[in-house]
Parts: sequence; structure tokens; C-alpha cells
Amino acid sequence: MKVGKEGYITRLVDRKLSQYLKIFGAVSVEGPKWCGKTWTSLNHANSVSYIMDPAGNYSNRARAELNPSLVLDGKTPRVIDEWQEAPGIWDAVRFDIDSMPGFGKYILTGSVTPPRESYKHSGTGRIAIIRMRPMTLYESGDSNGTVSLANLFSEKKIKPFTADISLPRLIDITIRGGWPQTLYLPVEHAAIISAEYINALLKNDLFNNSFSKRNPAKLQILLRSLARNNATTVNETTIAADIDGENRKGQSSGDISLSRNSVSQYMADLKRIFVIEEIPGWDPGIRSKTRIRMSPKIVFADPSLAVAVMGIGRRRLLEDLNTFGFMFENLCLRDLSAYTEFYGGSLYHYRDNSNLEVDAIIEIKDGWGAFEIKLGENQIEAAAQTLLRLKNKLVSAGAREPSCLGVITGGGLGRKRKDGIYVIPVNALKA
Repeated sequence: MKVGKEGYITRLVDRKLSQYLKIFGAVSVEGPKWCGKTWTSLNHANSVSYIMDPAGNYSNRARAELNPSLVLDGKTPRVIDEWQEAPGIWDAVRFDIDSMPGFGKYILTGSVTPPRESYKHSGTGRIAIIRMRPMTLYESGDSNGTVSLANLFSEKKIKPFTADISLPRLIDITIRGGWPQTLYLPVEHAAIISAEYINALLKNDLFNNSFSKRNPAKLQILLRSLARNNATTVNETTIAADIDGENRKGQSSGDISLSRNSVSQYMADLKRIFVIEEIPGWDPGIRSKTRIRMSPKIVFADPSLAVAVMGIGRRRLLEDLNTFGFMFENLCLRDLSAYTEFYGGSLYHYRDNSNLEVDAIIEIKDGWGAFEIKLGENQIEAAAQTLLRLKNKLVSAGAREPSCLGVITGGGLGRKRKDGIYVIPVNALKA
């Protein structure tokens, strides 16, 4: 008997999870808290064990810590929710699959990547890992799906179309974020939830006991710096200097500073709980005198978190479109990450020492594509010239021709230009 929840909205990872359950003994679904991992997993399961169920003074966790195999007994596929609270569960699952081979026996969900030393075996060949993110615009019903990433890579023709969305509505969607439980809330209420998400983070409520104790004031000022530098190739040294500059301007409470090493440690923790992630720099693998800059681009798991950290709302974002532009890029990169992983591809950005920068590079088995992310129609021409410059530079150096080049916009007219570049409203994009 399925244990799925009533009212479940189908997610992009459903198809991949269903496929992997036919290939591997177990699948681990990981991602930020509240993005929908448990509900999605239950939609594929016949039984469940909630490790953090408070019943019996958290008896499930106590049993798992005493003997992890005790929580495995149940009809398969069996969900083990928040398995990282008792990391020995990973080894127990791996051992069970080795002892009694089979497919689709367990689905593990986790909001934290536990320290590698907390379990013994990697699970290679037995346990597959699927990354889950907050809902894309297509999943939340905010994209009409006129343009699919697959069609772009197959170079199918796109007839001109309009995907209108007002700027205030686009800002509201960004503030609300892709959290399933905020979809039908007023944006003001959704903003409060994101703010409380950050508050819980600052109180260490989102960290488990395997993390070192972090100073909330230092974590808060680090998050502010990351939000100010959202969707850029900022590094630890720059962030440490940014925090120091913030103090010298007297905008922070107390004498707070973070060394480069401390910034690195805090950021590692934020990545382990999936609050931020890195989009690596792309190396096209060409012989060229041009030096590729490989620093990763840092983004929040959802743009709503960056907005919450900065403590700004619709009016401020309407008045400061430069800031909203970075939040919009975070929104687009969130969706592109999900769509790219759906096809087994990888998402990168490009930057070299000639100041040529491109926001997103997608590599899939059959080719690569490059995308600029621009909020306004008046920015499309410059973005298109950047993409053509990248294409000409790389192809002349021996790279393959790109499968597609596109400018992702904040709504409006979708089309394929005479130069072959697609103009894609983000509210028309899907996998």
C-alpha cells in the first residue's frame, strides 16, 4: 500500500527516482529542508520510518543508533526519513543490499550531508544519490512550458510567442521561492517563512550535532555578504574583506570579523545543509592562450533565502533592479540546475582573462549550450553579442559548435533570432 500524501504535486525528480529504483538497491534523495524530499519519496514507497519522530522520546532514532538494521524492516520500497541523524543507517542499508540483493529496496532522505567518517562505505553501486531542489517555475505552475531545454538542444524551431508576466509578479515569485508549502500563500506570508528559515539556521536548528558550533552573529554577517554577492564568482578572501569593510562602515553589531579560513569552514557547513551551492567554472578543453578562470559562482538554493537574508521586500526590489537582477539570476540558475540534472548534464559558468563572461553553460552527452540571463528586453542585444563572441572564440580554438545559444529573460516575446540565438522568457521554460 502506497504511503504517498494526498495533494502531492508531481516533481521533476519523480521520473528519475522511479528509474533509479529499478537500477539500484537504494536511492538517497538529498537537498535543503522543506523542498519536498519526504513527500516525493513517499509517493514511491510502501512503508516509512521517520527517524526524527518524537514519539517514545525519539525511539526510532534511539533504535537506529543502537542497531541501524532495526529501522529497515518494512514493505519495500521503504523510506528512511532523515537518515543522517543516525549515519550508521547508510552502512546497514548497504550491508542489507549486499546480503539480499534486490532493486528499489530503500529510499533515504536527508537534509544534511553527514561527515564522511560517520559511515564506513561509500555505497557505490548499491546506493544512488539524487539531488532535489525547491520547485522550478514549471513545477509550481508559473511557467507555461512553451520551450523545453531538450528542444533547444535538438535545435527545433520555435515560433514567436508571448509569455507576459509583470515585474511585480516576477518579484513576488522570487520572494516566495520554490517551497511547496508556500505556493498558495500571500507573498507577505511566504516571505515570513523564508525569514524564519534563516532564523532557524542562525540558531543552529538546521545543523545536526556533527557540526562544530557556529557563532550566530558571524554566520549572519557571512550570509549577508553572500546575499550581496549572490550569483557572482566571489571567493573566501573577497568575502572576508567584504565582512571587514562592513564592520569598518559601522553597519554591524559589535566587532565581528572572519578569517579566510573561518569563511571557508562556515561556507562548507552551508553547502552541507544545501543552503548555498557552487556552480563551477567551465573548462571547454581547448588549446588556447586564453586563461580560463575556474572560480565557482555561489548561489543560494532558492532566491527567497537571499531576499530574506537581505531583509528586503517587493518595494525595495522594484526600486533597485540591479539587486533584483542578481536575485533573478539565482532564480534562473536554480531552475537550470534542476533541468540540467534531469538530463544527466552539468551546469557551469564561463569566465576568462579577457573579461568574457557567460552566466550559464550546460553540458549534456550530445553537446553544450550557453545562456545569458538578462531581466530586461533592452539587455538582449548585448547578451547576444556576448554569446556570439564566446562561440567564435571557442570554435576557432577547436571546440565543438554549441548546440544552442540563448538569452533567458524576465518574460515577454520568445523567439529565435536571425543569428540563431533563442530568446527564452523564464516563465516559458521547462525541462
